[in-house]
Amino acid sequence: MPIVFGMISQNVLNLVDTAMVGMLGDIALAAVGLGSFTNFMAVAFIQGLSTGVQAIAARRKGEGRLEDAAIPLNGALVVAVLVSVPLSALFYYTAPDLFAWLTEDRAVSEVGTEYFQIRVLGMLAIGINFSFRGFLNGVDLTALYMRTLILMHATNIFLNWVFIFGNLGFPEMGAPGAGLASAIALYCGSLYYLFLGLKHGTDKGFLRSWCDRETLVRLLRLSIPNGLQIFLFATGLVVLFWIIGRVGTDATAAATVLINVMLVAILPGIAFGLASLSLVGQAMGRGEADDAYQWAWDVSKVASLVLGTLGLVMVLFPVPILRGFLHTPATLELARVPLILFGIGIVFDGVGSVLMQSLLGAGAALPVMMVSIGLQWGIFLPGAFLVGPTLGFGLTGIWALQAFYRCLQAIVFSILWRRRGWMSIRV
Repeated sequence: MPIVFGMISQNVLNLVDTAMVGMLGDIALAAVGLGSFTNFMAVAFIQGLSTGVQAIAARRKGEGRLEDAAIPLNGALVVAVLVSVPLSALFYYTAPDLFAWLTEDRAVSEVGTEYFQIRVLGMLAIGINFSFRGFLNGVDLTALYMRTLILMHATNIFLNWVFIFGNLGFPEMGAPGAGLASAIALYCGSLYYLFLGLKHGTDKGFLRSWCDRETLVRLLRLSIPNGLQIFLFATGLVVLFWIIGRVGTDATAAATVLINVMLVAILPGIAFGLASLSLVGQAMGRGEADDAYQWAWDVSKVASLVLGTLGLVMVLFPVPILRGFLHTPATLELARVPLILFGIGIVFDGVGSVLMQSLLGAGAALPVMMVSIGLQWGIFLPGAFLVGPTLGFGLTGIWALQAFYRCLQAIVFSILWRRRGWMSIRV
């Protein structure tokens, strides 16, 4: 429940962030949407460290080796520094060319470039934060993770108010101010995570025992496939925004709101998946493979109930939900049917998230990567380009295809879990 509440707090604050930028108009909203998902692509690989740390920490706890649970965290922090610093510099200096390719709207490109350049400076903080997230979730200190999320996002909202609109004597920065607020909030979270690590992780090996070669290899074996999967998924979102941009700027603005609203529903599903990841890993550490198998199904049932309720709200009240973010009637109408389609298919999406994280907890990072990348890049993105700008079905056609592909992904993960091939993987 702390993971779920933490994710919900993140969702609500992200929506407030979107609503605040939405007051600036469609160009700012489209630019921030494009910049946000380009930033997601930039930092995606480093986020994969979280899964590796959590899987190993949970397994060590299940084995009764709690004093070694933070050792993978030590290794992940070093990797985060070595990878994020040069990557952030690369993306910062190539941002103008990247955005010139992503959108033909010059105004969106200019605002999006400035927003993205500020956001990408927070890549190191994201690497640190996700590494700690994996450790805290893996050893069942989830309340601390929730507390940190709430701190970061509350800071982000306050700084948005300061920088976007020029309050408290600061200059009015507009959309780039939202990027600056996010970057500062991330580093505030990193400092708090370090404090928590010193307070709650020292007895578990935090900064006391170096990450040995065997643990580092296992960490990378789990993190690299997951990082590649997240990177290619995030890159796919950027390509999706490029495709939607061919439909129109108003469609891009509508898609920005749609995805942020959808996160209100799907991130609790990811939270249930993270809980299942720890439960599966700890059960495997105890040598109880059948218990691990059952955990994924039990968590899926709870996730289906919660997400089904949220999906019903989207189906019944799409316009009131969207009205707080979209102020142009035509743009609001573009987003209405896609939101209903997502609400209908959200239960399958939630089950897929739980089973994907469960497979990662068992160490099956490579099969998860292959399924996720194969379906997104082999079916969804080519199909989106065909049904959206080519055949003229627009945003509604793209979202219908997305619902189909996410349901198909849930079915494939279900088959992989039932086959139990993951039970023989060593972590």
